[in-house]
Amino acid sequence: MGKLEGKVVVITGANSGIGLASAKRFAAEGAQIFMTGRRVRELEEAVVEVGHDATGLVCDISNMDDLSTLFEEVRRRAGRIDVLFANAGGGDFASLSAVTEKHFNRIFDTNVKGTLFTVQKALPLLKDGASIILTGSTSATTGVPEFSVYSASKAAVRNFARSWILELAPRKIRVNILVPGATSTPGWHGLSPDDKFNSEMISAVEATTPLGRLAEPSEVAAAALFLASDDSSFVNGSELFVDGGSAQI
Repeated sequence: MGKLEGKVVVITGANSGIGLASAKRFAAEGAQIFMTGRRVRELEEAVVEVGHDATGLVCDISNMDDLSTLFEEVRRRAGRIDVLFANAGGGDFASLSAVTEKHFNRIFDTNVKGTLFTVQKALPLLKDGASIILTGSTSATTGVPEFSVYSASKAAVRNFARSWILELAPRKIRVNILVPGATSTPGWHGLSPDDKFNSEMISAVEATTPLGRLAEPSEVAAAALFLASDDSSFVNGSELFVDGGSAQI
């Protein structure tokens, strides 16, 4: 029997990278998977890759109507949620002098507003004792030049968990932060339109990571499985770093 046998799991931002790897791993462990993404074609391809009768639902988490439609579909098809992995997010570089209102709003609308309302709108469907996983970032712990808006958004996500574990304590719902380091995903390889910049950034990160490489999405998914399953039944409000040691030095 798999570690998530019979569980209903919703993963946002599951059309690529860590979200997709987690959907594949969770499905292999017996979960019924609902996976979201903004781009129809990528999401359809991801659903096929996951298999196991996974369901793909197009959703922009910064859009309240999209979120309402998402959870209405989950309610109609499954009636409950055992694991919510609020993974969708993103960001890009901008120096302090170059940050614009549009840049700020785009990142905070997705990473902060989107995460908040993903969890809020899921609450009526979450079973007592459910697991909520939020995706954090090592940049919320260590400074990164020209990444301040993204870093601040992920610091906000980390602090959501501190409050939510108190609010959700009567229902025994756990909330934990999964903190990936630099991971070999399309997002990391496409941080900038400048391939040379991306290559230099990845080399710099590898040089400052004790394990000397980027993580594979499957390695982060394995940690997500721990937080989703009963193996972490007494883990609550924590940050689980999957960063090769980069934020620890």
